[in-house]
Amino acid sequence: MIRVKNVSKKYGSFKAVDHLSFEIEDGEIVGLLGPNGAGKSTTMNMLTGYIEPTEGEIIIDDVDILKKPKKVKKQIGYMPENVPLYKDMTPREFVSYLAELRKVPRKVRKDEVDKVLSETGIIEVSNKLIRNLSRGYKQRVSLAGALVGNPKILILDEPTVGLDPKQISEIRTLIKSLGKKHTLIISSHILSEISQLCEKVIIMKEGKMIAIDTPDHLEEKVQKDHSVVVTVEDPENLIASIKEDFSSIKEISLMKENDDHTKQYLISSNDKEDLRKIIFSYCAKKGITIFELSKSQVTLEDAFLNILSEEDQNDESERREN
Repeated sequence: MIRVKNVSKKYGSFKAVDHLSFEIEDGEIVGLLGPNGAGKSTTMNMLTGYIEPTEGEIIIDDVDILKKPKKVKKQIGYMPENVPLYKDMTPREFVSYLAELRKVPRKVRKDEVDKVLSETGIIEVSNKLIRNLSRGYKQRVSLAGALVGNPKILILDEPTVGLDPKQISEIRTLIKSLGKKHTLIISSHILSEISQLCEKVIIMKEGKMIAIDTPDHLEEKVQKDHSVVVTVEDPENLIASIKEDFSSIKEISLMKENDDHTKQYLISSNDKEDLRKIIFSYCAKKGITIFELSKSQVTLEDAFLNILSEEDQNDESERREN
């Protein structure tokens, strides 16, 4: 288990992290989200032991990272952003070097390196110079470096940044497989990625934690009403009168008009009744052709932006009161 207890980090008068507290259970995959300057990188650097907190405690498996840093660091593999690698080395040389630094016993070192190279899918390029590899392979080499020594915890900072769609898909699949054996902390600006990979999300703003929950729960909090999106062929605009027939419908709004003369509407209700049944029945009676009908989905991005907006409003209210 990882326990962060009332942790702050100051640089002079600037507080990069402000009284941060959270817990991460063994085997969880946790996403760290926040706008630029939120304190994510500082938090990750403190978790790895690279920098020390100004105050507070970081406890990993009941060991304080400040009191026994070497013991704790053995449990952590770190993949930093921007893939800092020794480009005149081969992947095998680089991972072997990191295995030596992590004090992997000599008698099992070669087997450990081979295992990690195989696990990250870079055996076939393991003897090429890193400088000649694609960005995707360089990401894999960096991940292999984090994995060597079989650390219990993996901290990945922007693991798919700069990759093409195929490479992103491959790295995500790899990360998912790692989640079966390790506790993962992932920082990413790609919110769909966090939603797909993570079981828990920590949202930070100006050094403070403003939310911690599962992606599903965060999305449910933003979904305040029950909405559907419907695309219809309706030259006479009959669907606009649906509110008059059904009191449970709160609002109907035109989202867009398509080139094929169809229109897309957002219809919402505060009732829990499935609006799709009402709309289907209404359109059948009125002779309106339905091309598409689906529930409106709230994404993690919607939840993230909503939480930040609410926090901004709260901050503004506090400033006015003071």
